Amino acid sequence: MADVITLTGVAAILSVVVFATSNDIPVGEMAYQKLWLGRMLFVFVVCCLLSFCLNRKKHLSFPTIVTWVLIVLGGMEAVWGLRQIYGLAVSNHSLYALTGSFYNPGPYSGYLAMIFPLCLYEWLSLKEKTGRTWAEQGKYYIALGVMLLILCVLPAGMSRSAWIAAAISGTWVYGMRVSWGSRLKEFGRKYKKRLVLACIAGSVMIIVAGYALFQLKATSANGRLFMWKISSMAIAESPVIGHGTGNFVSAYGRAQENYFANGEFSETEELVAGSPEYAFNEYLQVAMEYGIPFLLVVSLVIAFCLWKGSSEGRIGICGGVISFLVFSFSSYPMQIPGFAVTFYLLLAACAIGRSKVILFLFISMMALLGTYYWRNNQYAACKDWYRSKMLYNIGAYQSAKEDYGKLYPELANRGAFLFEYGYSLHKLKEYDNSTRILEEAMAHSNDPMILNIIGKNYQALGDYEKAEEYLIRSTHRLPGRIYPYYLLVKLYAEPQYRQPEKLKYAAEIVLTKEPKVQSTAIREMREDVKKIIVDYSVKVNEY
Repeated sequence: MADVITLTGVAAILSVVVFATSNDIPVGEMAYQKLWLGRMLFVFVVCCLLSFCLNRKKHLSFPTIVTWVLIVLGGMEAVWGLRQIYGLAVSNHSLYALTGSFYNPGPYSGYLAMIFPLCLYEWLSLKEKTGRTWAEQGKYYIALGVMLLILCVLPAGMSRSAWIAAAISGTWVYGMRVSWGSRLKEFGRKYKKRLVLACIAGSVMIIVAGYALFQLKATSANGRLFMWKISSMAIAESPVIGHGTGNFVSAYGRAQENYFANGEFSETEELVAGSPEYAFNEYLQVAMEYGIPFLLVVSLVIAFCLWKGSSEGRIGICGGVISFLVFSFSSYPMQIPGFAVTFYLLLAACAIGRSKVILFLFISMMALLGTYYWRNNQYAACKDWYRSKMLYNIGAYQSAKEDYGKLYPELANRGAFLFEYGYSLHKLKEYDNSTRILEEAMAHSNDPMILNIIGKNYQALGDYEKAEEYLIRSTHRLPGRIYPYYLLVKLYAEPQYRQPEKLKYAAEIVLTKEPKVQSTAIREMREDVKKIIVDYSVKVNEY
């Protein structure tokens, strides 16, 4: 009975990934998932406490429950993905056919890669048993079936991070199961030369495979490398205490702006630079927000859990943790609440074992996390924002402004909301209020459009020097964008702030710079710049 109650609690908390969806807000918005998670965490806490009362002598099989709940959920996700591939289910993203219950295929593939080693270990363990009971026979086929489903779906996700995570964790699980360590030592004593040759051949194969994966989506890989470079520069600015919780985007934006302002960057870096919400490397993001000492402490806790789990034979659970850690090197699983809490349960399953003290400590932590998610939830406000956004999209800025003003106290920490609010005020010619809101938005977003609109506000107020300052900052933040140079051309053409030489320089960039994507807007900007040049008789090169 106690195990059934524990199973209910674990299933409730882990089901967040699959079932916490709402049509009232965009799919990629995490507010509803946090609300659902807050509620399910309390269900989990209540179930575990009931298990304590009902199961005083027999220890709880917590790791086994976590393992099989994840395997079942992994099977559901894999089937969901297959249905999307064959057009039987709708994807959650217009650009991708395969997303599962997630917003894009990256985290979805990473989630499946995390469950893969659990299936592999259970299948290998049950395969060795000759006289399996009917229950074990059922588990054997479930583990094998889910593992094969995951192997069918993973390639379609095109996530190299997930492939690597599944390969490394699967290899580790298989190696631990067949005792590769002792076999390699024995082989090394007998055939030292062969072992050296095998290591060299293996290294070459790994290098070739790594190069092939890099070239598969080279632009994406270069983008990740550039993000890590800028994130490392931001960490260097405050390595001990970090920049604060939730301050990644603002710190990253400043670091990228400073980097491009120096002028020592390559064309590739200019091409791949963007305005990321995450570092696409959880280790760098933690160090950036909380400091390097905090990252080291977290790493030690994870290492202890892995040591505890592997020493007590929880190889499958440890494999899931390893898969998550590998995937975290080039993705953002901790930014998805359901994904993050799955990792917490895997760590707990590694460390808890027979210890009810550690389990009670973990339950207490989950209770605190549930309280935080439930009390600091923005789902209702996001629902109202989503409805008001329709007014914003159709240009009804006065109505949008009124709605945004009501929502501002609850959504003042969301960069996208603040930008829309500030832009509505800009369109209504409330330039001072618009600048004030957009300055707040800069603390929660690194989008250079914020700088562009602030620059236009100052230009409309006649403060041309401040307008120039913000527009130049925008060109430094993302030098590949043509729009801020176009705004500078219009600024330098102002009769009260006429700057012929600067106008000539900015016009040359607008007319000659190769955009990432050719569009009607680019052609219109160039035509407008040519007219400005003629009107002000500025001599520039012939184009």
